[in-house]
Amino acid sequence: MVIVSKAVLVAAVVAAGLIAGLFYAYTVSVMPGLAQADDHTFVTAMRRINDVIVNGWFMLSFLGAPLLAVAAVVLHFTSGARGGLPWLIAGAVLLVATVIVTGAINVPMNNALAVDSVDFAALRAQFEEPWVRWNTVRTVASAAGFGCLVGALVTRGA
Repeated sequence: MVIVSKAVLVAAVVAAGLIAGLFYAYTVSVMPGLAQADDHTFVTAMRRINDVIVNGWFMLSFLGAPLLAVAAVVLHFTSGARGGLPWLIAGAVLLVATVIVTGAINVPMNNALAVDSVDFAALRAQFEEPWVRWNTVRTVASAAGFGCLVGALVTRGA
C-alpha cells in the first residue's frame, strides 16, 4: 500500500505542476501580452481561449491535482506512510482553493465575457483587471500547493 500511496503522491505532484505552470504562464505572458492588444482583439482572444481550454487534458490536471492530493492524504493514513502529512494537507487545501477560486470567480467572469455584445471596451473594462488579480491568486495558490506536495515527497523520502 505504501507504493500506491507514493504513486498517487507523484501523480498529484505532476498534475499540480502542470496546472501551476498553466496559471503562471497566464500571469507572466498571456495576460501581459493581451494587455497590449486593442479591446476587440483582447475580448476575442479571451473568448477563444475560454472556448478551447475546457478540454479533457486541462480537466485531467485541473481537477486531478486536488483529487489526487486529497487521495494522497487519505492514503497517508491507510498505508502506514511516514512523514510529510502537514505538507500533504497544505498542498491539498491550496489546490482545492485553486479550484474554488476558478469556479467561483474566474469562470463566471469568463462567462460574462462571452455575452453577445460588440461593446468590447465595456466588456474588457469589467473583465481584465479583476480577472488578472484573481488569476494571480490562483497562480500563487497552485504554485504553493505544488511546492507543498514536493515538500511531502522530500520529507517522505519518496
